[in-house]
Amino acid sequence: MFFFNYLVFIFMFLSGALVFVLNRKHLLSMLLSLEYIVLSLFGLLFMYLMTLGYQSFFTMMFLTFSVCEGALGLSILVSLIRTHGNDYFQSFSVLQC
Repeated sequence: MFFFNYLVFIFMFLSGALVFVLNRKHLLSMLLSLEYIVLSLFGLLFMYLMTLGYQSFFTMMFLTFSVCEGALGLSILVSLIRTHGNDYFQSFSVLQC
């Protein structure tokens, strides 16, 4: 039964990584797939720590860092939309200041 749960979270991680690689045109879709990957990693970490009988303090620390990563990604998205008008990666050059 536990092995099936691990397989579900591994499938979630792989599908999120595939979506991240294939949808590289929009920043918002990349951020959503990154959050999906973080959610699957949280599930894997929680299941692993529960089967070993450890406390789940590290999962709270992991959630804290993932929330900070999400807030940073959204702030970059907002600043990108304010300066360029959209979230396409092809609409701006990296060489521009």
